[in-house]
Amino acid sequence: MADTSQPIPEHALARLAGLRREGHPDGVFTSDFSVNEFLLVRKAGFEPIGLCVGSCIYHVGFQMAGWGSSVEMDVLSTAMYEARALAMERMKAEAQQMGADGVVGVRLTVKRLEWDDKVLEFVAIGTGIVHAKGHQGFKGPRGEPFTSALSGQDFWTLLQAGYRPLEMVMGSCVYHVARRGPFASLGTIGQNVELTNFSVALYEAREIAMERMQLEASRAGAEGVVGADLHEGNHGWSTHVIEFFAIGTAVLPIEGMAEADRIPDPKLVLSVNS
Repeated sequence: MADTSQPIPEHALARLAGLRREGHPDGVFTSDFSVNEFLLVRKAGFEPIGLCVGSCIYHVGFQMAGWGSSVEMDVLSTAMYEARALAMERMKAEAQQMGADGVVGVRLTVKRLEWDDKVLEFVAIGTGIVHAKGHQGFKGPRGEPFTSALSGQDFWTLLQAGYRPLEMVMGSCVYHVARRGPFASLGTIGQNVELTNFSVALYEAREIAMERMQLEASRAGAEGVVGADLHEGNHGWSTHVIEFFAIGTAVLPIEGMAEADRIPDPKLVLSVNS
């Protein structure tokens, strides 16, 4: 694992010092919440403190795969996972610096830079929040701020259901899909037929990514994962190389709160927005 101890930049420290929090009532909070999200986070008993950001610019290594081989590109899988983890850890460090109990609404993006086709920027950003009454039971593993991709509305709903977020969990698999030979291609011209080698390869790659996400949740002591999403991307690599990236929020029941009969009935809401 690469070093995650890079210090928070000077200007970031200055920004964090100006946030509104306990002991600094004259500061301002910052968030990317909508008005509804802001109100529901407060309704859940939390206050926003400020935006938390983590960035990592990463040079992705090189790996070859045989023309006819369906195989994981483990060098690339490791790079994509490690770079995201660095961005997430730096975002969490900002949350700790501002005294947050957790980060909600986390967005994790990957952008290819023009400097070099092997250089990618990974950015994690979310809103740090703190329990309004100082409750310490919402921290993540090891007493660190929890992280969650849930929106403000989903965060409120999750708490109403008697669960709390632990941390974002993820799994990555970069996979080389074997090419079909010329005779195999000629044999299917004009036919409706499954390309089983492609089906098996993509199925396998997705399962590896989801299995790794599930393993992270187990290690965190979670009961389950909500809001799971599966992304696919090429990131400028050669043809037949694709990344499957699974991410979600690991959750745990709040003690004495997760009985099904205590969960409020859902309400139907019709949006009038065009």
